[in-house]
Amino acid sequence: MRFMVIVKANPESEAGVMPSEAILAEMGRYNEQLVKAGVMLAGEGLHPSSKGARVRFEGGKRTVIDGPFAETKELIAGFWLIQARSKEEAIEWVKRAPMDGGVELEIRQVFEAEDFGAEFTPELREQEERLRAQAATYTAR
Repeated sequence: MRFMVIVKANPESEAGVMPSEAILAEMGRYNEQLVKAGVMLAGEGLHPSSKGARVRFEGGKRTVIDGPFAETKELIAGFWLIQARSKEEAIEWVKRAPMDGGVELEIRQVFEAEDFGAEFTPELREQEERLRAQAATYTAR
């Protein structure tokens, strides 16, 4: 099972305050544990929403909304993509994260092909596998 661990934004992350060397070192040690255990698939921090944009879709209309965005508690400051045998195992890994100061992490399971049932036809599965393989070659560059 794959899980996305969402690091919620806070006023500091939205202000672009960078973590200290000590925090970066602690996070590096945690990430190393995840990698050595074969749990971590990806993980990144995100720039503040002031550097971002949203695209709203309504009918055929596309509206671009530039950041910053008002509701900090609804924003994402970073993420991990991990794999675990269960939600409970994912929770145990997340509880070890070196977080403090009111930071909130959200854990969401990622859909797998089998979750879509019969609607995900063999042709669609083949297309998905082909696209994932192509994307992997682009990220390896």
